[in-house]
Amino acid sequence: MSYPQSHPFSRAMTLAMSALCLQCSQALAQEAATASLPTVTVNASKIDTAQPPGATPVDPAVLASRLATTSDTASLLTDVPGLSLYGAGGVSSLPAINGLADDRLRIKVDGMDLIASCPNHMNPALSYIDPTQLGALTVYAGIAPVSSGGDSIGGTINAESRAPEFAAPGQKPIVKGEVGTFYRSNNKASGVNLSASYATQALSISYSGASSQADNYSAAADFKTYDATGRPGHILARDEVGSSAFDTLNHTLALAFKNDNHLFEARLGIQDMPFQLYPNQRMDMLYNKQDSLNLSYLGQFDWGSLEVRAYQENVDHFMDFGADKKYWYSNPPGPSYSGVPCVVTAFPSACAAGMPMYTEGKTTGVSVKAGVALNPQDLLRVGAELQQYRNNDWWPASGASMAPGTFWNIKDGERDRTALFAELESGKSAQWMTLIGARLEQVRMDAGEAAGYNMAPAAMGNQARDANAFNAQSHASTDTNLDLSALAKYTANANYDVEFGFAHKVRSPNVYERFTWSTWTMAALMNNFVGDGNGYVGNLGLVPEKANTLSATFDWHAADKAWGFKATPFFTQVDDYIDAVQWNATANAAATTLVTNAFSVLKYMNQSARLYGVNLSGHLPLAKTSWGEFGFKGLLNYTHGKNRDTGDGLYNIMPRNARLTVTQKTGAWDNSLELVAVKAKTDGSTLRNEIKTPGYSLVNLRGSYSWQTVRLDFGVENLFDKFYFLPTGGAYTGQGTTMSSTGTPYGTAVPGMGRSVYVGVNLKF
Repeated sequence: MSYPQSHPFSRAMTLAMSALCLQCSQALAQEAATASLPTVTVNASKIDTAQPPGATPVDPAVLASRLATTSDTASLLTDVPGLSLYGAGGVSSLPAINGLADDRLRIKVDGMDLIASCPNHMNPALSYIDPTQLGALTVYAGIAPVSSGGDSIGGTINAESRAPEFAAPGQKPIVKGEVGTFYRSNNKASGVNLSASYATQALSISYSGASSQADNYSAAADFKTYDATGRPGHILARDEVGSSAFDTLNHTLALAFKNDNHLFEARLGIQDMPFQLYPNQRMDMLYNKQDSLNLSYLGQFDWGSLEVRAYQENVDHFMDFGADKKYWYSNPPGPSYSGVPCVVTAFPSACAAGMPMYTEGKTTGVSVKAGVALNPQDLLRVGAELQQYRNNDWWPASGASMAPGTFWNIKDGERDRTALFAELESGKSAQWMTLIGARLEQVRMDAGEAAGYNMAPAAMGNQARDANAFNAQSHASTDTNLDLSALAKYTANANYDVEFGFAHKVRSPNVYERFTWSTWTMAALMNNFVGDGNGYVGNLGLVPEKANTLSATFDWHAADKAWGFKATPFFTQVDDYIDAVQWNATANAAATTLVTNAFSVLKYMNQSARLYGVNLSGHLPLAKTSWGEFGFKGLLNYTHGKNRDTGDGLYNIMPRNARLTVTQKTGAWDNSLELVAVKAKTDGSTLRNEIKTPGYSLVNLRGSYSWQTVRLDFGVENLFDKFYFLPTGGAYTGQGTTMSSTGTPYGTAVPGMGRSVYVGVNLKF
């Protein structure tokens, strides 16, 4: 089905910028006819603070080849060993590293620590940067140095926009631009991206914008036995994945000044997202507005380097039922729950118009980092960080039974972090490198009083009981967390090295894990950021997670890196792992009889977990022929996770999977044939009634041709139109009466996309 393109102002802005870009391109083309472009020097990287080892950068060539295939920045990480994705909205997948995902990872965008301001985590950090705006994407998997971020136990992901460019000394100012577009057949996805910049030797001004939109996507076959959505006259085909459409627009304006070895930069970012629908959530994002201001200084001195950053982000977020989910409900509950529409004209007071949910988030951060060269062999990194987060999450009453009040899911939520860290990188010989660090963090949290729609004792869902119980307790907490990391690298010769280490990492609960309070099924179902269809209740008694990780990477490679093979085994034990137990709302206690083969309500609890596995990756040349150069690359990931207290499997652990690619390059052609194979998911979280999924294999065909200023990308995803379910895509709740725990059938996983042909064009001036 087609969805309206909302927000005319945003669309008008995009069209205006496109027109402006076209005018600029005409002028630039005339100038190019009489003069060649000046030499460009990217100075920012020369004075950047020295980065610690252990990082896995995503190959820029891989990034370029995938831009036409996705609007989801997180999906660009799938070539990183050990990394998988929790399925979510079309631009908001949640990365997982070795089985640990979402807030268990430290994810930074241009150095900003961003927090999802939504009870369903519909606006994660990577959703605020479009794939076409990326300059670099880096992952610290396994042993993450303490300087790469704290308050996480699984690793770090850094997403960076393109670095500012400056004209070389004595050269004319740089005026350049770029415009691109794409189309994908399956969900009729389309978009446009454009950028423009002007730079002298000391000043750089740039703008980048990206807009993308898509309808629902279709699976390769029918995956459900029903087509109703709960809205009169609105049905979905049985192969159509309801609530998978999206529409988003991102702008970034950057201003940078350079003076010798000093760089000052200011970035203003704005996201306007009219909607992003969710096939594994009971609600949809119907508006998300984010603005951020990011100020930074980078400098290099005789003694080392210095980085200072200050940023602020504001988020206005709105959820309700999208086009594929029931909107009108009767109050009190009546025939509408069985699919009969509420008669609005006859009984307006007995009808609830959706379930509006609002969230406001504000994040303010300051960080100072220095790299001090103690001597030619030793580099000391020290730093301090401060982050202040504020959150309000409220749901206005809709309909007679919800009146008269507003449901305060979280009121005046606070989460403040302060941190100090130091790490020493030493290279005592050509063979040995060591990195040892410590980080001390304090996390302070608090929240105001809870309130239900109706605080009368007889109000549905024990709202008064639960709110009063929550309000009778202290909401303030202070966690003092210590991170430790030790990493060593031994280079035996030009063909072999090994990197190994240990890390002790600590993460405090997020605001939704601690402060959500209602055991009422309807309210609990609205608090879920794992997409399993269940409801969740917070726990004021949660303590921080503490993870101990051992990891090693064995690296065999050619002296010129023409071929290489890596093996990375890992082992992680997490004490006080935040898992959950099924909850009996009537008794307000842990359930003694477990719900099976159905959705349920769970409460967060500290338990214990263990994860282990191995990640393999490699590449090698195959042949040089008259048809070009052929090569091979591949990876294999295996992760096992278990709750040590219950013996249950951990939720959303990606089954064993492999990605094998044959590449071919000749002249301006760059082509690849990719096989993705995933084993069946036969175990998982029994407590959550996690849905099992069969194994599958997919074939993707990709090609590109590059001219001097133009790049054409094309290909077919899921070439043979294979039907499959996403092992970590969650439960399908994309259509129907989703407000009720029984309104959407249990037992259907979210299917993957069927065959999709794509094409993209990018033009540089």
